[in-house]
Amino acid sequence: MKQSKMMYLAISNLFLVFLGVGLVIPVIPQIKDEMNFSGATMGMMISIFAILQLLASPISGILSDKIGRKQLIVSGMIIFSISELLFGLAQSINVFYISRGLGGIAAALIMPSVTAFVADMTTVGERSRAMGLVSAAISGGFIIGPGVGGLLAYFGTRAPFFAASLLGLIGFILTLVVLKEPQKHILSAHSKGSKGSVISTLMRPIFASLFLIILISSFGLQAFESIYSIMVETNFAFTTGEIAIVITISGLIALICQLFFFDAIVQKMGEIRLIQLTFFASGLFIAIIALTTSHFIVILGTFVVFLAFDLFRPAVTSYLSKNAGQQQGMINGLNSTFTSFGNISGPLAAGYLFDINPIFPYYISSFILLMTGLLSLFLKQRRD
Repeated sequence: MKQSKMMYLAISNLFLVFLGVGLVIPVIPQIKDEMNFSGATMGMMISIFAILQLLASPISGILSDKIGRKQLIVSGMIIFSISELLFGLAQSINVFYISRGLGGIAAALIMPSVTAFVADMTTVGERSRAMGLVSAAISGGFIIGPGVGGLLAYFGTRAPFFAASLLGLIGFILTLVVLKEPQKHILSAHSKGSKGSVISTLMRPIFASLFLIILISSFGLQAFESIYSIMVETNFAFTTGEIAIVITISGLIALICQLFFFDAIVQKMGEIRLIQLTFFASGLFIAIIALTTSHFIVILGTFVVFLAFDLFRPAVTSYLSKNAGQQQGMINGLNSTFTSFGNISGPLAAGYLFDINPIFPYYISSFILLMTGLLSLFLKQRRD
């Protein structure tokens, strides 16, 4: 029971962080207008976060294996708190950039370490349910955050940032005081394989093939997600309210599936079959969205695509953790790194293609996901 409480506390840190991230979404346009920032400046803020997360993730994963999960989680929570406080106080572009950079480092410290901590505290049989909870914490924070942030914005455009900073500080204190590092026997009781370098790990076929798939699929997923609001507004005349409703309902459906059905799905078909299904379902329905003129089909397709995305992520994480042995931190750090590559390049490519033709990003995204689905057929449901 004590171990279970430790695991839930670690997962709650992810929820707090992504709740904090979600809090600030409604006021970003107001910050842009208030500070007279250009679109390029706002884009740079997003890029700095993603780039620092990309660079720091493999390092934090290795450190997590060497010095322990708790120290990385504690460090990440206090850095997250400081980054949000800086953003709330910032009056110059350089301070905004520093804040976003620190936020990226905080995410790199927290996400792989929490995921590794959860893997340490669970058996292989419990792993899929635990990873579903990890993904649900992230999704839940994103879903609830913007609504709470909108309410806090009545107290001022900087209020959500101060609230996010407070959440980070609370998470820091709870983790520092309550969280205990897993005992060595917990770390190794269900582990296979020996430790190795990043290069040797990437040379193992089971990881090389999956990280390649993660990279390609993240590119395709972000090419869809990053311009979804603009695309449906331009091509289907969706209002801002309609877009918000569709995305919120999609998120709630995904959250329910992650909380209550993900483990049963994995037990029935396994992570690899689920990953393959999500690729083919998302690729097919993105193509349907690109070709249809029906609002109903667009909404239905959106539900399917977002659900596929939100089942793919915990399925990949669960599969990796079952094969990571005593390299949980390193493997989850590399997972974050390869995902970040796609998260950075996908929106850039989608924006460029959108300027050529508003439908082009979806053709490319659909093609990439379907091809990745074919590539994933060579993966096997096994532990190396």
